Amino acid sequence: MAERVTDQEFVEFVVKQLVDKPEAVVVDRKVDEMGVLITLTVDPQDMGMVIGREGATAKAIRTLLRVVGARDNARVNLKINEPEGSERARRMERSEERVQEDAPSRKTLDEVVGDLEM
Repeated sequence: MAERVTDQEFVEFVVKQLVDKPEAVVVDRKVDEMGVLITLTVDPQDMGMVIGREGATAKAIRTLLRVVGARDNARVNLKINEPEGSERARRMERSEERVQEDAPSRKTLDEVVGDLEM
C-alpha cells in the first residue's frame, strides 16, 4: 500500500519540481479554526513559475491541495508569499505611475461648462 503524503509534503514536492532554485522553497503549515493554511515562500525569480500565466499554475496547485485536504476532511488553503524584489510588485508600481500620468487633471463643473461655451 502506498504511503500517505501530507498536504505540506505535497506542496513542497510539486513546487520544487517547478522552480529553478528548489533549495529556496520554504513551506510552512498552520492549523486554526478556519482550517489548514499552507504558506509558500520561493525565490523572487521563481515567482512566475509558481504563479503561472494568469495565475493558472497557482490555481491548479490550490485545486489539487483541496483534494489532498478533502481526503483528511480538512479545509486547506495556500498562501504564496510575495518576496521582496519580486517582478509583480515593480509592475504594479509602474502601472500605477502610468495611470497617474495618463489621468486628466481634475476640473470643476464651472471649468467644464466654460470649456463647452468656447
